[in-house]
Amino acid sequence: MNRPFLLGLTGSIGMGKSTTAAMFRDEGIPVWDADAAVHRAYAPGGAAVSAIAALHPQAIVDGAVDRGALKDWIATDPAALRQIEAAVHPIVAADRAGFIARAAREGARLVVLDIPLLFETGADRDLDATVVVSVPAEVQRERVLARPGMTAEQLSLILARQMPDADKRARATYLIGTETLEAARSAVRNLIASIGARHA
Repeated sequence: MNRPFLLGLTGSIGMGKSTTAAMFRDEGIPVWDADAAVHRAYAPGGAAVSAIAALHPQAIVDGAVDRGALKDWIATDPAALRQIEAAVHPIVAADRAGFIARAAREGARLVVLDIPLLFETGADRDLDATVVVSVPAEVQRERVLARPGMTAEQLSLILARQMPDADKRARATYLIGTETLEAARSAVRNLIASIGARHA
């Protein structure tokens, strides 16, 4: 059984990553979503519930991990984030490995891994290639500030925590511009065809 080609997908807030991931799905490409894996792990009965309970019982509400309680803990304990990551990262990695194995059994030649902090966490080291979705900074700002409840201050805080777009673009194997849906969809189809041709 051949391992599928592993393509990491990332992009800063407001760049169109989720929309682009959906376009890969529309083309029949299996897409693993890191955020969704964390949600599964935190849900009632999820793989991370007992691990978090052992670290910080107050973070468990109705049998699930409460993200608000985790944020409060992180805000008051400098060691909290490192402990949470140490507990959750192996669980998420196992989820990803299981997804790739299932896709391989089903004959997938390409798997997209949607990972918001792809470069920040070093996850790109395990992949065959990476694609960054991007738009000019003013378009990004306009999109994000149009979201309900979003403020310029919140956007600044989020951007400060993320690797700058220019750095992501410099490290990417491929780039997809998402100024228009048509351009993004065309780029997705071209990329799938290109990878398919080179790794047939």
